[in-house]
Amino acid sequence: MAVIHMTFFSSVLGMTSPLTVIMPQDVQPGEKLPVLYMLHGLSDDDTTWLRQTTIEYQLANRRMAVVMPNVHRSFYSDMAHGRKYWTYISEELPKIVKAMFPISDRREDTFVAGLSMGGYGAFKLALAHPDRYAAAASFSGALDIRALPHLFEGNEFTEIFGDLEGTKEHKDDLFYLAERAVKSGAKLPALYQCCGTADFLYEDNIRFLNYAKELGVELAYEEEPNHQHEWGYWNMKLPRVLDWIAEVTK
Repeated sequence: MAVIHMTFFSSVLGMTSPLTVIMPQDVQPGEKLPVLYMLHGLSDDDTTWLRQTTIEYQLANRRMAVVMPNVHRSFYSDMAHGRKYWTYISEELPKIVKAMFPISDRREDTFVAGLSMGGYGAFKLALAHPDRYAAAASFSGALDIRALPHLFEGNEFTEIFGDLEGTKEHKDDLFYLAERAVKSGAKLPALYQCCGTADFLYEDNIRFLNYAKELGVELAYEEEPNHQHEWGYWNMKLPRVLDWIAEVTK
């Protein structure tokens, strides 16, 4: 496998942005690889999946490229007072990586997954753009932004999302995005969600799971007793998620 660490200038962000890519190093002329966007959590960066898990080893026998971007603490959002990370991650980045790497642009070859904040980002991409992704997976996702203010200090939460008080429909709310996607009649990506029962985001995960069921959204869900919000759990679940993506996109 080839591991590529690079930087490029993002016109959307107005600054240089880092990116880590894992891919087979024996790509044949004309070959277009399936691509998995792996999204990091609130305190992480584009290298953390590589440093904290066996992802490179897990990809050894899988014909796939993995793209790991860096969005800092933006919650994959066009921040109310900050940079447009949602536009970056959903619009600019896919165009850049497909221009630079032998990556397929077909929906059936495009997947997204993430942990915590990245789990939120993965489901946000899948529900906002169901025509672009075949599958999305959330590891212990921060799936209910209205329950998150306690994670932030000072004004950071409102700097990202603005004032959510009194708003039933918000562009960054997964509950709203799920309802809108269902009402649109679009074919939704396959969705997978996992969380440990001792995770501080467990109740948020159950709340989203139950709402998805109410909407009639098909969602594969797994939980493990006593597991907390930590890398040992996510590393354990990584091969399961990679196998699940292969199963549901045959």
